[in-house]
Amino acid sequence: MNERISIVSMASVSALGDSEAQIWKRYIEGKSLIGCSVFDKFSALVSGVPETCLTEIEQLKAVKNYKDLDPSVLMAIYISRKALAHTDWHQKEFGVNIGSSRGATHLFEKYFKEFNDNEKGLVNTLSSPTTTLGNISSWVGHDLQSNGPVISHSIACSTALHGILNGIAWIGSGMSDRFLAGGSEASNTPFTIAQMKALKIYARQNSEYPCLSLDMEKTINTFVLGEAAAVFCLEKGSHKNALAMIEGIGYATEPLKHNISISTNADCFQKSMKMATKDIELEQVDVIVTHAPGTIKGDSSECNAIKIVFGNDHPALTSNKWMIGHSLGASGGMSLELAILMMKHQQFIEVPFGSFKKKPKQIRKVLVNAVGFGGNAVSVLLSLD
Repeated sequence: MNERISIVSMASVSALGDSEAQIWKRYIEGKSLIGCSVFDKFSALVSGVPETCLTEIEQLKAVKNYKDLDPSVLMAIYISRKALAHTDWHQKEFGVNIGSSRGATHLFEKYFKEFNDNEKGLVNTLSSPTTTLGNISSWVGHDLQSNGPVISHSIACSTALHGILNGIAWIGSGMSDRFLAGGSEASNTPFTIAQMKALKIYARQNSEYPCLSLDMEKTINTFVLGEAAAVFCLEKGSHKNALAMIEGIGYATEPLKHNISISTNADCFQKSMKMATKDIELEQVDVIVTHAPGTIKGDSSECNAIKIVFGNDHPALTSNKWMIGHSLGASGGMSLELAILMMKHQQFIEVPFGSFKKKPKQIRKVLVNAVGFGGNAVSVLLSLD
């Protein structure tokens, strides 16, 4: 990176809540927020947005033209307003890049069911415009009157961090000074969960910790879906009010050998982590917030990559998926938020059952990882100064 980027504000909504105080309180409590929910033809372990937050999000439908928007779009609007409220961006031009792995899942499944049930194969007039991937960023840009570039993308589970990379690229090019970036995923729908179950990775045991992210002794896959949205306000240069600085970024892909898996030693993560940390001594990294989806292969391959890059005396490792599940396109954003909160409070959030017990002496630099299906990795290095 030619110049550091400041994160001047952030906001999220998930099973953790929607306010920083509430979110941090839940992290400190250290309890899994995953539970069993009933869907059309089966039950499944998921984490969802609390009812109190859902009520406020639903109130957005009172705005003209918002009543037909998907929950993924409404969640993004809701938290983007919160993030912008803590900036001086009002009346200033800024870009928007909020992606999603699945997009408008609730509406898409609803409209497709109506299509199947209709004798003539007719479908709702709004079925196409309200389910396109561009809905999330477009409606956020409209709601906030951003007047800057509005971009949408989908890169599976590394989508949110790719949004951060894209915002940094625009700022670095001189085409924009500010960018609102992140991801939104309202994925707790029957067909989406059925797809995850078909991969044979989904958790089946409703125990104290259904998702065993970073437990290297597990003998079964424990992936769990969770809904969430997270956004970050990025500005060029160093700012006194910054929550954190983005000091390094890395990205990589690897040749596809299977539609869903990455290599045994996660070559993509090795490359992305090396790129993100190339300007510092590796010993300076205090914590890595891992992607660690709770699957045997996913967790082990990332940890193998970390040991190859950092050695056996690697930084402290943590994850939040054991608590809130995997929010797909938003998951990297939720990990980035956890990293910032740990730096702010100088308190490490450890995995209660994990195989890695190392704790950092300080939390000044944190590396955040995310990867999408097939090996599309991103690493972001955060610093307090």
